[in-house]
Amino acid sequence: MRVYVGFDDTDNAKADRGTGKLARWFEGALPGGCRLWGVVRQQLLVDPRIPYTSHNSSACAIVDCEDPLPLKLLIERAVSHIERHSLPGSDPGLCVATESDRCLSGLTCFGLECAKKVLTQGDALKAVDGAHLSGHGGTNDGIIGAAAGVGLTAWGWSGRFIEYGRGGLRSLPKTVSVGELEDAGIGVISLDRDAHIVPRDDLVDTGGWLRPRLLGGKAVLPVMARGEHLWESPGRKRSKEHMEG
Repeated sequence: MRVYVGFDDTDNAKADRGTGKLARWFEGALPGGCRLWGVVRQQLLVDPRIPYTSHNSSACAIVDCEDPLPLKLLIERAVSHIERHSLPGSDPGLCVATESDRCLSGLTCFGLECAKKVLTQGDALKAVDGAHLSGHGGTNDGIIGAAAGVGLTAWGWSGRFIEYGRGGLRSLPKTVSVGELEDAGIGVISLDRDAHIVPRDDLVDTGGWLRPRLLGGKAVLPVMARGEHLWESPGRKRSKEHMEG
C-alpha cells in the first residue's frame, strides 16, 4: 500500500534547513514494514498575500507499506517527527492519505488550485474529505500546503524529487551514466527537438544536483545534449535552494 505524507511550513526565515529536509529525515522515523520510495518537492503559488519562508513549496514523502497497513502508527510517527524537528515561528501542517482513499481526486484538484490561487484552511479541510489533516503550531496554515502536496504528488505529474530510492540521490556521482540512473529506477528522457533515445552508456552531468521530476508517477530525469555521448540535466542550485533540504 502506498501512503502520501505531506509536510509544510516547518521552518523559519533563519533556519539552516527547510521542510524538505524534515521530510527526508522522516525515513528514519518509519515503522517496521514501511519503506520510503521518495520525497517530492511541490511548488505552490508565490503571492504576497501568502506567508512563506523562501519559495512557498511543500514536501510529500511517498511511503510503501506492507499489509496490514500501520496507518495509525505512521501518523503518530509523523506527528512526533514534526514536534521534534519543526522550528519556532513555523506553522506546521501534516496530511496523510493512502492510494485507495476516495479523497485523492479532490486533493489533486485542491493542489492544482493552490498552484494558481490563494486558498484557505477551510478549503483544505473540505478537500481532505476524511483523510488525516492536522496543524501543529502557530496559525496551522501549513495544513494548506501539506494537503496540496499530497494531492499533487498523488496526481503524479508535478514536482521534483529531493530524495529517491534506497541509496538516495546524493549517493550518485556528479557525472553518472544513463545506465546507472536507469538501474536506480530513474528514467532518462531527452528534451531535444527530435526526442532522441539516450543510450545507456552515455554520461549525464548533473552538476552535483540530481533532481528527477515526477512524471507519470515515476522518477524521470530530463536531459539536454551537451556533447558527444554527454548530456546535462537542467536546473542548478540557486540561492537559498538549500532550504528544500
